[in-house]
Amino acid sequence: MDPVLRRCRAFFFLLFFFFFLNASLRTNAEVLTLTAESFTDKVKEKDTVWFVQFCVPWCKHCKNLGTLWEDLGRAVEGEDEIEIGQVDCSLSKPLCSKLDIHSYPSFKIFYDGEEFAKYKGPRDVESLKAFVLNEAEKAAGTKLDADT
Repeated sequence: MDPVLRRCRAFFFLLFFFFFLNASLRTNAEVLTLTAESFTDKVKEKDTVWFVQFCVPWCKHCKNLGTLWEDLGRAVEGEDEIEIGQVDCSLSKPLCSKLDIHSYPSFKIFYDGEEFAKYKGPRDVESLKAFVLNEAEKAAGTKLDADT
């Protein structure tokens, strides 16, 4: 094989590899996987609203969401004090039972370590984003009320 052609092929392979690697790392960067061990500490983070999806891998409704949760994570990236998380209830059964999760997927907002709101609306990025932004505003308002 021609050495120039070989170098071009190697260059395009590396370029494709780095593009693919970068895209795969970005896809889940905005959504934090929470476990029974990390959940409590994370949702207690001061002045941070956590919007958490509770799911199980075998649930057809969870599978049908596709990349919705990651898309939401990207949509709220840069919003102050809002984090998007996900809990696999098949791996964190005691936590999900304690939080009264009995259907999948379930969506809840946590603020200062406490459940703040449940989401039962449409399952699209715009609706989810509007909900979490609205609830974050309410949470900030309750903090201001408590401080005065």
